[in-house]
Amino acid sequence: MAVYTDVSDDDLRAFAALYDIGEVLSCKGIAEGIENSNFLVTTERGNFILTLYEKRVAPKDLPFFIALMEHLARHGVACPTPVPGRDGIALRELCGRPAAIVTFLAGMWPRRILPFHCAALGRALAALHRAGASFRMTRGNDLAVAGWRSLFESCQTRAAEVQPGLAEELGAELVLLETVWPRDLPMGIIHADLFPDNVFFRDRELSGLIDFYFACTDFLAYDLAICLNAWCFEADGSFNVTKARLLLDGYRRERPLAPAELAALPVLARGSALRFLLTRLFDWLNPPAGALVRPKDPLEYLRKLRFHRAITGPGGYGLDV
Repeated sequence: MAVYTDVSDDDLRAFAALYDIGEVLSCKGIAEGIENSNFLVTTERGNFILTLYEKRVAPKDLPFFIALMEHLARHGVACPTPVPGRDGIALRELCGRPAAIVTFLAGMWPRRILPFHCAALGRALAALHRAGASFRMTRGNDLAVAGWRSLFESCQTRAAEVQPGLAEELGAELVLLETVWPRDLPMGIIHADLFPDNVFFRDRELSGLIDFYFACTDFLAYDLAICLNAWCFEADGSFNVTKARLLLDGYRRERPLAPAELAALPVLARGSALRFLLTRLFDWLNPPAGALVRPKDPLEYLRKLRFHRAITGPGGYGLDV
């Protein structure tokens, strides 16, 4: 279970009393997710999500995340909305951790990705990017290309524990990406972690996007590259070009991609694969204490990285350009 900080009944009741959400009826830890401690809290007024921010989430970034969710919700993006306390404050402290309560989104994330999921995701991602264009706060991407070298170096000496020769392959890839990474693509607010477990559906309709705690200012097309990796590969490691085309076409119907963005997709997809490979490798080698979370397989993203090396243009992702 991804709960790193236990919350006692007394602490929870005292915390909830600061909000106009009614009496707490139940509280259950949420097993999914590996960054924060999350609880489903049921009160007399309904369901809410309580999050205690841990691990990679820097307290200085929390006002950005809270304000972003408020902004996106106001602009029609279905996402959790921070709940202010009676004093108007949404972000406070619980059990020594920064904490917030947000609204509950109905729906389930898709365990089996079907083509219609990808089409809906593309439309929703473009809507997020369009809504984010009027958000005035910015946040640098701590896990952009400039941050990959320190992450790689923290894993380099032990990478062979996962696969012989892994450090050499990743080192060569990093040098190349540092050289060819784009410099002048359209930028804006991106989610940066839009994996299937962060997207809810009800029947065939996308009902909401969650977990904005990696959101930042970066290339908009990089968000698409992350989704290509997260949504368009099958369980056997094969790439589903139909899903990729539906994802990209769904996006382009809401926000057209510039020629430079289309041309950069293979490099951005390689970068996305390396980014998640490195964070998974770090977590694999340094499992967090106190949480029963199985680290995700970093080699899944090595296979994806190798696939993207062979792609020379957007046609490799099913697009006729």
